[in-house]
Order: sequence, then C-alpha cells, then structure tokens
Amino acid sequence: MEASPLGGVDKALLALDTLAGFGAAGAPLAALAQAVGVSKPTLHRTLAALRHRGYAEQTPDGAYRLGPAALALGSTYLAEENLPALLHPALTALSEKTDELVHLGVLAGREVVYLDKVEPQRAVRVWSAVGRRRAAATTALGRALLSVHDLDDAALARFAGGDARPARLREALAEARRSGVAGETEENEPGIACIAVPLLRAGRAVAAVSITAPAERLRGEARAERVAALRDVLPPLLPAGLTIPPAR
Repeated sequence: MEASPLGGVDKALLALDTLAGFGAAGAPLAALAQAVGVSKPTLHRTLAALRHRGYAEQTPDGAYRLGPAALALGSTYLAEENLPALLHPALTALSEKTDELVHLGVLAGREVVYLDKVEPQRAVRVWSAVGRRRAAATTALGRALLSVHDLDDAALARFAGGDARPARLREALAEARRSGVAGETEENEPGIACIAVPLLRAGRAVAAVSITAPAERLRGEARAERVAALRDVLPPLLPAGLTIPPAR
C-alpha cells in the first residue's frame, strides 16, 4: 500500500477506524496500540489530540471510544438536505433498470415529504413532486418508513387519522416487516401503485425509496421483478452506512 503523505494524520484516521471497531465499550490503550500497530506513547498523543476535538473520549474505567464529534459526522453527512445529492445516482440507476418512476422520501410528522424524483422514459402521470407531502399511512414510502418502528395503538391511530382504519395500517406495516417491502395499490391515485424499501442507518430509517407504476405493472411476476430491482440495484450504490432490510 502506498505510504500516506501525512503520517500523523494517517495514524489519527487509523485510530478512529480502530475505535469504531471496538464499539461503545471502547478498548484500553494497550489493545488499541496493538490493533493500530503503533507504540502506546505514540497512540496516547494521537488520542489526546482526538479527545481535544471531541473525536475520542475516555470511559470511567479508562477505555477509549469514539467521541460525539465522530458520531456527528455520520449524522451530518446523511442529513436530510444531503440525501438527494447522495442518493440521486442510485435513484437514476433504479429508474433506468425498471423504466419506472422512482421517488425518495422522508418522514415529517405524519406525512412523507418527497425529496427527489427520477422520471422514466415512458411518462407516468402522478401527483408527486419534489417538496410535496402525502399522508405516510397511505403511501408505500410512508409505510416503509413506519415499518421500522414498533408503533402502539395510539401511534397507529395518529398516523391513520381521518377515515383510515388503524387495523388496515397495522396490517400493511406487518406485511412490510415480513417481506422487507412496503406497498400500496390505488390508495392515492386510480390506476397507480407503489412499492418501497426503507433506507436504514444503525437500524433507524432515514429515508425510503419507491417505484411508482401503473397498477398492472406492480402485480404478480412484474411486481416481483421490480422488487428484485430494488434489492439488486440500490445496495451497491448507497452511501456507506445505509442498508435496506434483508429479503425474507
């Protein structure tokens, strides 16, 4: 491997990678020095610099672990305002693979907000647009996001709202958890259906991606092909740290 142009910076980055591997419990200086491949005095100085900036911290028993500044980097990188730029290549690839309309959305209260939209070559006329909102309970995007949460009856009723029945939402979320894919058919627009998967970071849904198509193209074998596309196209194109639920 080519030598780093800045050895001190490289040691600090190796220390951060190693700290991440030890998780919340952290590790003592000796174990970290062995894992990084440097002497304890050298690593102690590196860790002191990382602690000064909040990228490392010490537990009461003296172990070192990642600090809040390091954890905040991931959250900032995957913040809502960055997601469209980070995920647009994945959305484009999915749309090209399926020749269908693809959306990116996030949860905002009881609604889904559309953050990005990639149109296929064959036009699909739907209501959606970047910045618009829909009730989470009746959209595949919203159901994908909600399926990650263990909602009690009161929360289900809040999300269901209006004339929608909480039992119907509960059933839809259970199916999404079982299969890893949420769906809806003609609940928002006649003749239109959607399927969606949540994008997970450390088990928490940060966004969801959907395929929207005429209902006849999201039934039977055609639906299975589009579900397969979600599973095959998205994972290798997602930013580090994001995953989709495994196939069940």
